[in-house]
Parts: sequence; structure tokens; C-alpha cells
Amino acid sequence: MQPLEGLYYFTQVVEHGGFARAARALGIPKSRLSRHVVALEGKLNVRLVNRSTRRFVVTEVGQEVYRHATAMLTEADAALEAVEFARAEPCGNVKASCPVALAQSAVALILPEFLEKYPAVRLQLHVSNRRVDVLSEGFDVALRVRSVPTGEDGLVMRSFRSVEEFLVASPAYLGRAGAPADPAQLAPHATLDYAGEFDRRPWELVGPNGELARVEHSPRVVCHDFVVLRATVLAGLGIARLPESVVREDLRRGDLARVLAAWNSPQGIVHVVFPSRRGLLPAVRAFIDFLAERLPGVL
Repeated sequence: MQPLEGLYYFTQVVEHGGFARAARALGIPKSRLSRHVVALEGKLNVRLVNRSTRRFVVTEVGQEVYRHATAMLTEADAALEAVEFARAEPCGNVKASCPVALAQSAVALILPEFLEKYPAVRLQLHVSNRRVDVLSEGFDVALRVRSVPTGEDGLVMRSFRSVEEFLVASPAYLGRAGAPADPAQLAPHATLDYAGEFDRRPWELVGPNGELARVEHSPRVVCHDFVVLRATVLAGLGIARLPESVVREDLRRGDLARVLAAWNSPQGIVHVVFPSRRGLLPAVRAFIDFLAERLPGVL
């Protein structure tokens, strides 16, 4: 493998149209520059330039070497830049998006640790259940929870872990309406659904033996906010399907009870999407790596 130094000096001679001009631009003696190019020609065993006191001509093979050397030097600069990015202290702004329930139940628990670890980073956290357009809205990172994460054009995805969703109801509601013994018995019950106005879907439940049940229901409340749904189910208004992280303490205290505990909803995958791995700013990389390290434990 030939040294990059000789190729660098050769490209400078070509770009400046001669040894004298290149030497002045680089601030080195012309004789030193000439020795580098002559040494390179000797190692390659080809003539790269024809020079005389009046003429400077790049040979045909010299043109080809120049083209490849320029590309190689560009990649070498990119490699050094990547190392500098990796070693640089994370600082500056990070603009991130996160669903409401995930922000309230998990991300809020670990954010103080991140901000203490990286005091030069400023975080702008957009908490919303709206699916933001990462590229057009200028987000560095967007947290998502999807049953089946799908690729998004122009974005990189990194998955963290799966989360469970439970069917839950208050003991008072189950005392009035009775507890269903199988998915078919959910039909007459009041249900509370997490969805948008035009986004109502059947509940899909997986049984203890892997059987799949699709429960058609007409929810009494449809809401795109887990906090509101949790309040309505705690008030005894019906059966809701909520993430385990949202109702964990309610179940522990007995304020809510599992419904059809042997049946599970397909698990959601917590993941992040971001524009590109290449050229990722140290602050953004630090935030993603921190989430990967700490978020699975609190979920």
C-alpha cells in the first residue's frame, strides 16, 4: 500500500498546475515537493508528469492516478473526521420526539441522568403522540412504539426492546359487569380504546397456545392519550388495553385488575429513528447510545 503523503503532494501539484505554484500554496520548498513526486513515481514505476523549465504536463496514467488519489484522500479525510467526532465532547442541541406515555413512564426517569452526564448538551424534547416527520421537521431523533416497526425512507432505525400491553379494568367495573372468561365474551362490555377518530381497529389477542383472536368492539371512549384512558379505566368506565408501564403501579396496588390474563396483545417494539449514521453529531450519538443503555431497564 502506497503512502498517502506522496499521493497528497502529487494531487497538489496537479491542482495548482505545476511545482512552483504548488510549493508557494503549501509553503514548502519546491525541491522538497519535487522529491516527493519523484519518490512516488519510483515506487509506482511510472512517469506521472512530464516537466521541463517551460512545460508541465500530466501523463495519461498520471491523470488516472490523480483521479483515484483524490477519491482516496477524500475518504481519508472522512475517516479522520469520524474519529474527531467520536472523540469530541458531546455538546449543542438535540431535538427529539417521544410519545406521551413513553415520555411520562420511562424517559422522564432517566433524562436527569443524561443531562447530568452531558452538561454541555441542550435537549429539546417534543412530547406528542403525533408521528413527526423527522427529515422535514428537523428532528435529530424520534422515539417510536410499533407492533411491527417498518422502515422509513431516508432514516436509520435502532430497536431497544419490546413492551407488553394488558387488558385492564377496575375491580368496581368487573364487579358490576362480570369478568370475561374468553375473548368472545368481551363483545357486550364497554371498552376504552387508544386510537385516533378514524383509526379504530379490532383488538388482536394471542392465547396461551398461540391462537389468535380478533375482537371487534365499539369503544365508549376513543382517545389518543394513555393518561386520559388510564383515568377513565380507573373510574370504572370499561375495559382498556394499556401498556404495562402505564398501569404497573395500579395493578400492584389493586386499583386495576388484569382481564383475560392468559391472553396477550402483540408486543410493541420501542425503537428510535434518525436521519443517518454517517456524520452523526456527538451529542445525538450520545443521546441514542444512552437510550439504548438505560431505556430497556426502566421499561
